[in-house]
Amino acid sequence: MKIDSEAVLKLLSWAYDKAVEGGLPQTQSAVELAEEYMKKNTTPQEQANALIRAQRLKSAATGFLTGVGGIATLPIAAPASVASAIYIQLRMIAAIAHIGGQNVQDDRVKALSFVCLCGNAAKDVVKTSGVKLGAKLTEHMLAKLSGEVIAKVNTSVSVKLTAKLGQKGATALSKAVPFVGGITGAVFDGVSTNVVGNIARDTFVGKV
Repeated sequence: MKIDSEAVLKLLSWAYDKAVEGGLPQTQSAVELAEEYMKKNTTPQEQANALIRAQRLKSAATGFLTGVGGIATLPIAAPASVASAIYIQLRMIAAIAHIGGQNVQDDRVKALSFVCLCGNAAKDVVKTSGVKLGAKLTEHMLAKLSGEVIAKVNTSVSVKLTAKLGQKGATALSKAVPFVGGITGAVFDGVSTNVVGNIARDTFVGKV
């Protein structure tokens, strides 16, 4: 079975919406997760760093989504371990955005959260949008993200994440998504999680 970029975008949107709405049983929403760290640390950067460290060390059981009853709501056929990774990574990014004072319900913040998933390739994804990653997001930068630009950014992200799929189908998705590639037995790749988290922190909170 082949997954195209449109299907991947549906999965990303599903995961982000679930993470923001707290739509999976027994899990915190992105805002709840963020506020937990906002109570423990003094600066937004420290709060984001603490959250990233926790996610970097976090391991997920292979059946995470099955265990919380989320697998039945997946918009496409994808391995539960892959969908779990996408969900938890996007929840981390959205939580960091909330720490930075962003509205996680904003479609522009959602689009930039998708971009952060691309890791070191994130800057290439937005290079034609007028938004520069690596500096704290401002209202001026957000204003550049019109509906048309958001659509283009989302397409670029989904295309990049499906570029390596070829004819291998859903089981190859773990190789196409940067932060899933290092998973063995559904244990997060700490290095790639750290990269994604740092990009989200620099974008939504600002560099340390």
